[in-house]
Amino acid sequence: MFLTGHTGFKGAWMSLWLRRMGAQVTGYSLAPHTNPSLFDLVADESRSHIADIRDADKVRDALMASDAQVVIHMAAQALVRESYRDPLATYATNVLGTGNVLQACRALKYLECALIVTSDKVYENHDKGLPFVESDRLGGHDPYSNSKACAELLTGSFRDSFFDAGPPIASARAGNVIGGGDWSQDRLIPDCIRALKANKAVTLRFPDAVRPWQHVLEPLSGYLALAQALVQTPAGAPRAVNFGPNASSFCTVREVVDAFSAKFSGRPGWQQDAGDNPREAAALTLSSALAQSSLQWHPRLGVAESLAWTADWYQAHAAGEDMVKFSESQIVQYQSLPALRA
Repeated sequence: MFLTGHTGFKGAWMSLWLRRMGAQVTGYSLAPHTNPSLFDLVADESRSHIADIRDADKVRDALMASDAQVVIHMAAQALVRESYRDPLATYATNVLGTGNVLQACRALKYLECALIVTSDKVYENHDKGLPFVESDRLGGHDPYSNSKACAELLTGSFRDSFFDAGPPIASARAGNVIGGGDWSQDRLIPDCIRALKANKAVTLRFPDAVRPWQHVLEPLSGYLALAQALVQTPAGAPRAVNFGPNASSFCTVREVVDAFSAKFSGRPGWQQDAGDNPREAAALTLSSALAQSSLQWHPRLGVAESLAWTADWYQAHAAGEDMVKFSESQIVQYQSLPALRA
């Protein structure tokens, strides 16, 4: 198993889950960009390459040395505001980096599938509030969203040009994720944790923006289900899949902060950012009907449970608990849950 982005928030959770499954995981990513980081708390560094996804030679050498059968590409510049600050680096990472992985995959002798993780923001969004389906037009106004749409187009081109008769290549598009172990800048839950520590209200740019909030384990379970389908039933497995929560978990930014604050005696609370902020979509929701019908994947946590699990994780970390054991316990608990009714 070759996993890019294994030092990131989602990547570290995926690496931990794969190791629990008995997979031999080779990771490739930049060093963690936060301190603390989930990777430093839970990761096994014995098969870890700390390198840039934009370096085609290093990507190829690491991938060839791994002799991987399954490739999951999660490495990305994943922040909207950072994409405004450095758009060219965002495109280089998210588009050319994806190209480097797919080009290297062409030489893998025993490759069975490759999964390219993009974003729910790949769609051309006119703020109509309708859930996006996989056949909707790709687009993206900000550099991050647009770069991920470009990565989708690149993936489709490589699939049609070089993998038509070879191992299946697919993309996965997930909604906004929350969960323990995220300390990234300009993300809602980490912003809340920092505000709690500083005893200040969190500042919200767009408190009424609607997003498809889900716990990090939800899309990861979808990625695993899709990878399994690509290997076991390649002819019938979809090539682009949304993974999002049920409609009951679509809610505003301020509603998330209010519910999360309730787990900490009403803190941090929030205040409106009075500054001039770059444009972001007012509404973004996904339809996961294809994942449900083709992969039998369904959400298992509502937004209230997702926030509770997230708060529990940060409280356990603050109390000095063993976060490998705690994180593994959440994976085990998640796997035991029944599917939610829509």
